[in-house]
Amino acid sequence: MPTLPLPAPRTARAFTAFALFSLATIAFMNVHWAGASNGTYVICVVLALIAIGVSFLVTSPQAPGWPPAHRYLALGVQAVATHLPFAIFEISWGSMGGPLAGAVLYLLPLRVALPLFGLIVSAQVAMGIIGGHGILRTVYLGLVTAYVGVLLYGLARLTSLVLWLDSSRDERAHAAVRRERQRFSRDLHDLLGCSLSAITLKAELVRRLLPERPDRAGQEVAGVLTIARQALTDVRLVASGYGELSVRSEMASVEDILVAADVRARTRVDCGPLHPLLDTVLATALREGITNILRYSRPREVSITATRQGGTVRLTMVNDGVGGRAHILGSGPGGHGLSNLRARLESIGGSFRAGLAADGRFVLCAEAPADPVLARPPGDHLSVRAAP
Repeated sequence: MPTLPLPAPRTARAFTAFALFSLATIAFMNVHWAGASNGTYVICVVLALIAIGVSFLVTSPQAPGWPPAHRYLALGVQAVATHLPFAIFEISWGSMGGPLAGAVLYLLPLRVALPLFGLIVSAQVAMGIIGGHGILRTVYLGLVTAYVGVLLYGLARLTSLVLWLDSSRDERAHAAVRRERQRFSRDLHDLLGCSLSAITLKAELVRRLLPERPDRAGQEVAGVLTIARQALTDVRLVASGYGELSVRSEMASVEDILVAADVRARTRVDCGPLHPLLDTVLATALREGITNILRYSRPREVSITATRQGGTVRLTMVNDGVGGRAHILGSGPGGHGLSNLRARLESIGGSFRAGLAADGRFVLCAEAPADPVLARPPGDHLSVRAAP
């Protein structure tokens, strides 16, 4: 079903102005049909303009925010402009009681507004009875007053709602821009950190090998080019907002990086096929974990396993080279590093923990449900997600 567009704030106010002008015109026509003189016409027009002018002001979106004294003064002026003309025009002025009833509902708390609303409607009925009009016409006067009051209250609330929605739409747009900037910054850090670390390590290896083993150095240069191309692909993925990574392919890349860093790698992937969304998140976690290991520790051996137990998939990374810097490795700066990893896992219903084990090695463990779509909270979106 198509969504109907909301009226602009000025359009909503125009509805209110049209309704008030129509009421004043009806009052003028009633006075005319009652056989008024030319002088009475002038008085009717002046009083009607005052009444609808005050009504237009007190039903504005800003009116509820006025100081109480200003609101009570405006309602008092409107009450006089509404009831005083009855002494001249009698029941012909009856259609003008509704704007006051609507203003009371709009400006005052409900516990005060409802009794006053009933009092205004009753006053119109009483004037009909005092004027000696028939029961049907008297009831009609009360119903018109109540109907017009509720109508104008609804129009005033509509205008306020339109302004609020218009303002909130701008706020949501700014929030979306901020989230996109954060996404780009976070994904750039997470996806490129590992690649750039690998390029640095391989470049150092090439420098050591070049004097004595130029052939092996040439092979490593080819590896640098491969990683650089992958980094370029990652930049494009970040810019587009979509990425589909694989734990198995990342594990092979990680083994190559660790070998280049003279680190013994023990890896095992025993988790079976994964949901693309979960595969992407865990592959990103693997990249971030390796980036932190190479940046903040001097490991001799790193053990990495990806296993499935029931409905949970677990990625575990064990590092023996932390030394006294476990507090650095375990908590990246706000908005970067392992905090990004924690946010990604929590967004699919997973969890993350990192710390020293009893044997002094640093353990990073990421867990998530095998079906992340069901675990993800409604309305939440990952910045790096599987392509449809």
